[in-house]
Order: sequence, then structure tokens, then C-alpha cells
Amino acid sequence: MNLGRPRSPFKYMGLIASAIFWTTAALSIAVNPWFDFFRDAFSDLGGPGAGDPWIYNTGLIVAAAFLGLFSMDIIASSSNKLEAVGGAYISISAVFLALIGIYHAGTRPHVFVSTWFFIQAFLGFLIYGLGLALAGGERLGLSYAAVFLAALAGALAAPWPSAAALEAYEIVLLTAGAALYVVGRR
Repeated sequence: MNLGRPRSPFKYMGLIASAIFWTTAALSIAVNPWFDFFRDAFSDLGGPGAGDPWIYNTGLIVAAAFLGLFSMDIIASSSNKLEAVGGAYISISAVFLALIGIYHAGTRPHVFVSTWFFIQAFLGFLIYGLGLALAGGERLGLSYAAVFLAALAGALAAPWPSAAALEAYEIVLLTAGAALYVVGRR
């Protein structure tokens, strides 16, 4: 657990990364009125058919920087190796988030980097939660396992009308994981 160390403001960086994503998406949608949440993917806002795709792509890269800071706080505040490994997975997801902005929709690596962003982030939260459970934080650890299972179930079981709908669901779950970190790790 915390080991009595004072918490840094970096614990909020996951929530800030989420806010940056939603702000970026809203701005991108505003300049791309053709975007249909029930038909398109968020990444279409950064692809070759988008007006001002730099807004979306740059926003993802900036959000990735904040996600990286968040992962460093997780690692620094870890009380065991499993928690630190969870934070490391989240740091890898930050790299993949930046790569989504670099390899935008329409480029060959896009589907790979966007899929692996979500996989790495949710695996990171699951592993971190397992570490918490081993350190005596069973309730919080189970909450992270629930976030992981909800993401997995949503990705595999639910029929989504669009990629954007699934992405929004997954991003809400990632935001919930970041919020759990803020409230659970004082």
C-alpha cells in the first residue's frame, strides 16, 4: 500500500489524460460534423478524411504524456512487484496511445496500435489490482478486476453499433480505473 509516503499530484494524471481525450474528441467532432457516433470510430477524426486531423492526433499524443506520468506514479507508489508491473503495463499503454496519434486511421499499423493500447491498459489495471489484493487491499483489487472483466465482457459479448461506441465504453472504464486510483490510494 502507500507505506506512509505523501502522494504526489501525479496520481491525478490518469483523470487528466481522460479529460484531454474527451476534450480532443469534442473539438474534433465540432470541426467534423460528418462524424456519426453510431457509425464511425473515434480514430476517423484523425484519419485522412477528417478536417484538421491534427487536433485529434495531437490530443492523443498529449493524453499519452499524462498517462505516462500516471503510470510513473503507480510504479513509484507500489508496495510490491506486482503493483509495479501493473504500472509498467500502463506505461506501455501510454506509448501505444501516442502511436495511435502517429499511426492515425488509414495507416497500416493503426488497428494494431489501437487494439494493443486497450489490451495493455486493462491488463495493467488487472495486474495492479492483483498486487493490491496481495498487499491487503482486497476490495480495491477486486474493483480493478471488475473493471478488467467489464472491459473484456463489453469487447467480446456486446453488439456495438460502432467502433466509437465500444471505444467510449472502454474509455469510461479506463477513467473509472484512474478514479479508483485517486480515491483508493491516499
